[in-house]
Amino acid sequence: MKFIKELKEGDRLSAVYLCKHKQSAVTKNGKAYENVILQDKTGTLDGKIWDPNSMGIGEFDTLDYIEVFGEVTSFQNALQVNIKRVRRCQEGEYEPADYLPVSKRSLDEMYRELLDIVDSVQNRWLQELLNSFFRRDEAFARAFRQSSAAKTVHHGFVGGLLEHTLSVTRLCEYYCRAYPVLNRDLLLAAALCHDIGKTRELSLFPENDYTDEGQLLGHIVMGSEMIGEKARAIEGFPRELEGELKHCVLAHHGEYEFGSPKKPALIEAVALNFADNTDAKLQIFTELLEGAQGDGWLGFNRLFESNVKKTKV
Repeated sequence: MKFIKELKEGDRLSAVYLCKHKQSAVTKNGKAYENVILQDKTGTLDGKIWDPNSMGIGEFDTLDYIEVFGEVTSFQNALQVNIKRVRRCQEGEYEPADYLPVSKRSLDEMYRELLDIVDSVQNRWLQELLNSFFRRDEAFARAFRQSSAAKTVHHGFVGGLLEHTLSVTRLCEYYCRAYPVLNRDLLLAAALCHDIGKTRELSLFPENDYTDEGQLLGHIVMGSEMIGEKARAIEGFPRELEGELKHCVLAHHGEYEFGSPKKPALIEAVALNFADNTDAKLQIFTELLEGAQGDGWLGFNRLFESNVKKTKV
């Protein structure tokens, strides 16, 4: 098969992809068409079926594997495919592993690194709480390893939540060495737990979509609730420590406008906000560069509110 990352404008397409999303739409002139998002392990590609009733457009739906025939075009500096024919595939005609985006790093290796950090936490209450999540709660640990860190913005792949959490925690380790005023145990525990709510906010692949609870509450509030559940199950867990840990999680987006229920009131919360924002922004830019065609200017990016440029290596 030809992976999405390998496609370029002008390519004639004849390949099998996962239909990640399908939605009916209408042009300004009132003509019906279909928006389709195709996915493989290298990324996603927008598709358009301009005549859904034409011969060759077979019946298919979201999460079906489909053979797509069409032409790759460019619209607003992004590739998309003009779909001419579609055929829904049967089990055995595709290898599911080719269609789920997965971290480039080994999940087992990253999880071992995470557990090493857990073991380095000296505060017995925090270590007990972390072990109750990452070692003793098998359902949570399985979901944490498989979850993405976001639906589309950054780390949107299997293992993305684990990779993002590990990167944020490593940044926080550096902050602790550079700024000894930081409470290392509190900050590392907060870094490890800051996005645990995403295991409930987002469904696992191939859906990787918001759950009802995720839509209603969001991962920040859900993560704070999860910490409270575990802390209450540990006899004698200090209430003040529980409150400080929850605060770091509740404030880790930094600003109300970015979804934080609280603004940072602890220096550890400030550090966590910076680490989370740093890793998210650099990953967004990394994914942008990996999907770019050639070097030089790539056009305006709304997340960075700037024209962005790919430098030569």
